[in-house]
Amino acid sequence: MAVVTGVIVANLNFIQPIENLIATDFNISKSVVGMLAMITQLGYAFGLLLIVPLGDIFDRYHLIQFMMILSIISLLLAFWAPNAGIFAVATALIGITSVAPQIIIPYAGYLAPVLQRGKVLGIVLSGLLTGILLSRSFSGLLGSIMPWQYIYLIAAGVDLVFLLIVHLFMPHDKRGHRDLKYFAVIKTLPKLFIEQKELRGSAINGFCMFGMSNVLWSTLAFYLAAQYHLGSSIAGLLGLLGIAGILVAPWVGNLVDQKSPKLTIGLSMILSGLGFVVFWLVGFWMIGLIVGIVLLDLGTQFSQVSNQAIVQSLNHQQSSRNNSIFMFSYFLGGSIGTLAATWAWSRIGWIGVCLVALAFLVIAIVDHFVIGEPEKLNTEVE
Repeated sequence: MAVVTGVIVANLNFIQPIENLIATDFNISKSVVGMLAMITQLGYAFGLLLIVPLGDIFDRYHLIQFMMILSIISLLLAFWAPNAGIFAVATALIGITSVAPQIIIPYAGYLAPVLQRGKVLGIVLSGLLTGILLSRSFSGLLGSIMPWQYIYLIAAGVDLVFLLIVHLFMPHDKRGHRDLKYFAVIKTLPKLFIEQKELRGSAINGFCMFGMSNVLWSTLAFYLAAQYHLGSSIAGLLGLLGIAGILVAPWVGNLVDQKSPKLTIGLSMILSGLGFVVFWLVGFWMIGLIVGIVLLDLGTQFSQVSNQAIVQSLNHQQSSRNNSIFMFSYFLGGSIGTLAATWAWSRIGWIGVCLVALAFLVIAIVDHFVIGEPEKLNTEVE
C-alpha cells in the first residue's frame, strides 16, 4: 500500500522541476506555467471532494484499480499534448484521477489494529512522501536529458505495472458494496465538517502546512535559475532532501499514538516556520537552502502523519468522507500556495515568496490555539 500510494501521488509533482522547460516549449510565461501546476493540484482537490467519498460506497479494491486506469489515460494525454491548452486539460485530469492514494489511506487505517493505527498510517504516508520527493527528482533529472513529455509516458508505463500488482496483491475489501446513494453521501460532507471539531482543526492545519510546502516547491526552479543559474536537474536532486521526512514518518506515527497529536502538530509548525526563516535569512547560500528544505519537509511530514491519525480515528463508517474533506482542504491549500507564490515571485521575488509562507503560518497558529487538536487519539472501535 505504501509503495502504490507513492507511485500514484508522484503524478501530481512531475510538473514542478520542469516548469521552465514547459514555459520555453509552449512559449508561455512563468506565471502561466505556475497556473498549470496549480490546476493539477486544484483538480486533485476536487477529485478528493467528489471521488474519494465513493470509498464509503463501493468496494475499495475495485475502486482503486478503476481510478488508476483513468490516471494512466490522463498521463498519456499529457505526453501527447501538442499545445498548452490541451496540456492544461491533461494536468487537470491527472489531478482529478490520481486520488487512489486517498482511498488507500483510510483503507489502511480500517485494516490496522486500533492501537497501531498511527504507526501503520505513518508507514503508508512515508510511501506517499517518498513518491512526492522522488517524483521531483525523477522529473528534474529526466527533463535534463530528454524531452520533458517523455516523463509522462514513462510514468504511465510504471503506473500500468503497479496496476497489475494491485490487482494481484491488494487485500480485498470485506465490506463489499454498501447500500448508500452517491449524492446523499456528498450532501453529508458539510455536516461532517461542521459537527467534528477535530476534523475542522486538521483540515485547516493541513491547508496551511501543505500550502507552505508548495510555496517553496512551486518557485524553487525559478529561484535556482535566477540565483544560482541552475536547471531542472538540481531542483530534482534537492527534492531528495525529503528523505529526512520519510525516515521520521513511522517515528512520528508512534509519537502520535504514545504522546499527543497536539504535540506533533505544534512541532510541525515550528519546523516549517524555521525552514522559511532560514530561506529568508540565508537562502541565497546553498547550505541555507538545503537546511531550510530539510526543516520544511520534516514539518510537512509531522503535520501530515498527525492529521491523518486524527482524521482516521474519528469514525470508520465515514472514514473515506472524513479523509475526502481533510485532503480537499490540504490540496486546496497547496494549489493556493502555488498560485500565490508564483504571483509573489513575479512581483517581489524571493522575499515575497517567504511572506506568502508567513501568512499560511499565521493562520495555522490561530487554528492551533482557537480550534486545537485532541490530546489523545480516539481508540474506540466503531
